[in-house]
Amino acid sequence: MHTIGASGTPRNWELYRTAVVDVRFEDRTVRVEPRPRGTAEGFFPVLIGNAAAVHVITAWNPRGRTASSDANTRAHHVLLNEVRHMGLTWWPAVGGDVSGTHQEESVAVAGLSDAVARALGRRFGQDAVFAWTPEAWRVLACENGAVAVSGWAASVRAPA
Repeated sequence: MHTIGASGTPRNWELYRTAVVDVRFEDRTVRVEPRPRGTAEGFFPVLIGNAAAVHVITAWNPRGRTASSDANTRAHHVLLNEVRHMGLTWWPAVGGDVSGTHQEESVAVAGLSDAVARALGRRFGQDAVFAWTPEAWRVLACENGAVAVSGWAASVRAPA
């Protein structure tokens, strides 16, 4: 994974770079995992209009501090209401470490620019958001221009 503008990256940057995201589409749940740059394997959603990316954003644990379950739930509902108000296509998502030890409820949104996705992440106190395109999986720092670029692999998950 290659990082551009690495100075001033969030303290948890390495955790974001290795995080996985499960996105629940209408007919399947897909796990997106970082892979070597240039890799793009598996399912990618068909995006309508000029949407170039699916951005994954959470409202959980602002500023990298563990929040209560109630606070995280409230913040997530505010995020969902904001995304719905924008009239964008979105899907439920969960991001976290590959072992599943740490997970955060999130939303995968089509139709945002990187700048708007970063601004939304900042609004909810987040260090970073993810951007998934047919070509790359990127971690975007919300406070500066740092970007970590990798490839991706998306696999269909067994129903829970």
